[in-house]
Amino acid sequence: MKTGEKERIFKALGDRNRVVIMDLIKDGEMSAGRILGEIKMGQSTLSHHMKILCDSGIVNARKESRWVYYSVNKDVVEEITSVINEWAK
Repeated sequence: MKTGEKERIFKALGDRNRVVIMDLIKDGEMSAGRILGEIKMGQSTLSHHMKILCDSGIVNARKESRWVYYSVNKDVVEEITSVINEWAK
């Protein structure tokens, strides 16, 4: 994993709201509407946070009709976990 990729991921996770979102979607795919039902923020604010998470690669987005569904990109999480484990040696 390149330094820029690591930086984007850690930067994306450096915000409390985005950590809360990651906690919500860790167990499976969740629609934007359902995420909004769980946390107190406007739709545009959620879109902003989801764009950052998706751009970092740590979250996947899937559009189905008029809804967007988000899930954790497990491959990227495994990669960043490997990086952290490597640092811990």
